Amino acid sequence: MKIKKIIAAVAIAGLVLVSCKKEEDKSLAVARGEKTVVKEHKVIAPENVQTASFTIEGMTCAVGCAKTIEQELSNLKGVEKAAVDFDKKTAMVTFDKTIQNPENLTKVVQETGDGKTYKVSNMKLKS
Repeated sequence: MKIKKIIAAVAIAGLVLVSCKKEEDKSLAVARGEKTVVKEHKVIAPENVQTASFTIEGMTCAVGCAKTIEQELSNLKGVEKAAVDFDKKTAMVTFDKTIQNPENLTKVVQETGDGKTYKVSNMKLKS
């Protein structure tokens, strides 16, 4: 019985470490003094501004999942602002509709994981 508890504890610890690995790797890069590239945001013409809000299923932690997705979306060309709320499982992205589209935003979120972990639904657009 004791061995089963140990195996279960190791398995849970392994899952937590793996699910938050991307953010941890980025933190290590900063700690080592590696430079991070900050994207310069260009002003979007008012007639081209569009906001997408959607639900993201499959996030397991605020640091490794939600923040990583938020950074991936924020770094896209044409994205002015991206915010991911882990507790509400939602994202809001303000972007230039001449450069980005909802399909690409969905693709980026899903590819942040393994293509199966994160699912986007309830996409709503507002101009």
